[in-house]
Amino acid sequence: MADFSRPGSLYGAIDLGARKQALEAQARREAAGPQAASSASIVDVTEETFTTDVIDRSMTVPVVLDLWSPRAPGSAQLSPVLEKVVGDLGGRVVLAKVNVDGSPQIAQALRVQAVPTVLAIFQGQAVTGFQQVLPEQEVRRWLDELLAAVEQFYQANPDARPPAAGEEQEAPAGPPADPDMVAAEQAIDNGDLDAAAEAYERLLARAPGNEDAKMGLAGVNLMRRTAEADPAEVQRRAQDPADLDAQLLAADLEMLSGSVDEAFNRVIAVVKRTSGDDRDRARRHLLGLFDTLPAEDPSLAKARRALASALF
Repeated sequence: MADFSRPGSLYGAIDLGARKQALEAQARREAAGPQAASSASIVDVTEETFTTDVIDRSMTVPVVLDLWSPRAPGSAQLSPVLEKVVGDLGGRVVLAKVNVDGSPQIAQALRVQAVPTVLAIFQGQAVTGFQQVLPEQEVRRWLDELLAAVEQFYQANPDARPPAAGEEQEAPAGPPADPDMVAAEQAIDNGDLDAAAEAYERLLARAPGNEDAKMGLAGVNLMRRTAEADPAEVQRRAQDPADLDAQLLAADLEMLSGSVDEAFNRVIAVVKRTSGDDRDRARRHLLGLFDTLPAEDPSLAKARRALASALF
């Protein structure tokens, strides 16, 4: 089970880590009132509704993505089981069904290699999942573990817990959004990562200390580096420790999948066994990955110590 304590940070076309955007959407829903937030626990999702039905809703309740295809016999077996088990949970989990034949961009963004694939999304991130047909008992056990991890997250982060039914929660007031930040987020929504990067760079030229822009730019650069990557090919090439390009790209893909510590450890290992220009390239790449996370992320302190040890 994944670690739910880490804040999300990665920005992308279909962005499982865009915590800031999702939190803003959550505030908008809360301002609209509880009736606007309530809907069925099983929904069909398309590319147009992915952000609203999956990312936004995952900020208050875990969303189980059923990536299925009418061509896959396993989907016909697994989907009814998921619907039954989620239906029995009384709204504690949302089941979002994605026909990958009709929404190929979702499957591509999530790097789905086979169907059925099931992913759990919480707080804007993919946190756990499986790719085989499981019996009902195993699905229930998996969901029980998911809900237990969600509860642990809320116990560790009580301010993040959504208000109970009937309670009101005032959306926090804040300064007007920076126009370049708005432009960057709109560009991301439109899939234009180059325009998003330009907007973040304009903002940073005016406000070098803006952490949101720094994280946003690093995340967009991460998405741009991996846009054409074939995960299977990268994994094959990464078996060779001397293939520097593959090692760095593998670390990028690990970051996107939420395996932050694994990504950091991979690049630090490269720093340890290289020298000269290769070592400096790996070091700078790692610093770029650091920028995708908020400064208080606990993984950063550990990785910075490990990098210092590797260098000195």
